[in-house]
Amino acid sequence: MHGWKDEAGRRGRHPHDHHDPEDHHCAGRGGWGRGGRHRWGRGGFERGFGGRMFGPGDLRLVIMALIEEKPRHGYDLIKAVEQAFGGAYAPSPGAVYPTLALLEDEGLLVSSADESGKRIYSLTDAGKNWLTENRVAVDGVMERMRMAGRAMSGQATPDTVRETLRTLQQAVQMKPGDWSLEEEARVVEILMNAAREISRQS
Repeated sequence: MHGWKDEAGRRGRHPHDHHDPEDHHCAGRGGWGRGGRHRWGRGGFERGFGGRMFGPGDLRLVIMALIEEKPRHGYDLIKAVEQAFGGAYAPSPGAVYPTLALLEDEGLLVSSADESGKRIYSLTDAGKNWLTENRVAVDGVMERMRMAGRAMSGQATPDTVRETLRTLQQAVQMKPGDWSLEEEARVVEILMNAAREISRQS
């Protein structure tokens, strides 16, 4: 079981420490974003009407990716996620701080007090190596977060695009031949490039 530090560096025990620290339900903007209720489920963002956005462990990926950009306080991380979702959602401190404490316990992050006495987190060398090893997963979850933010802003996906997406999914699932490491890397690169192009503002 892991405790957690608040902005002043005080360690405490979250009431749900016997669960995954990312397993917290919290809605932004009074519990409702555009298009439905939103909450954090096991390790990620979920839409209350059943469409899961993030999977288990994704909150740690998001936190690591944001701290890779620059050292951050816990509050900075919450605001960065909220900004990515267009203001429609922000994770709770009860999800973020235990995850930060866990990552620090694992040696992936290190924290220190800034001039105001708040804890600021940065990557260790082990954390940088971990990000390199998990780059595909990190890039994927960050792209999903950005796309979810666009969806919450009320931009409906045209039916033709949805149908094309189903065709693409079927093409991947029914692709002939063996999945060698080289072929896996080739397909991942194609899909990630497509995701970046689609999420890029025109």
